[in-house]
Amino acid sequence: MKTMAVVFAASMLLTSCYSYTSVVGNGAQGNNKTTKWNHYLISGLAPIGVSDSKAMAKGAENYTVHTRQTFVNGLVSALTFGIYAPSTTTVTK
Repeated sequence: MKTMAVVFAASMLLTSCYSYTSVVGNGAQGNNKTTKWNHYLISGLAPIGVSDSKAMAKGAENYTVHTRQTFVNGLVSALTFGIYAPSTTTVTK
């Protein structure tokens, strides 16, 4: 039983957050940032509200899109046992 508890605790502590970046055109030319949450169900399998990075860029031709699961996103997902799994998208132009 003790071994199972250690394995469970290790599996929860060793999970990681993901992050990926996309560069459009020449990438961000300044520090103007827009951030929105993306909303998913069932550990990210079913999107219910995903941000549109092109709309967030508001017509800019050069921008950088950074999508990640922040600590707060991971905490919310853990508290809901993965039923609700948000992520965060930031567009820098």
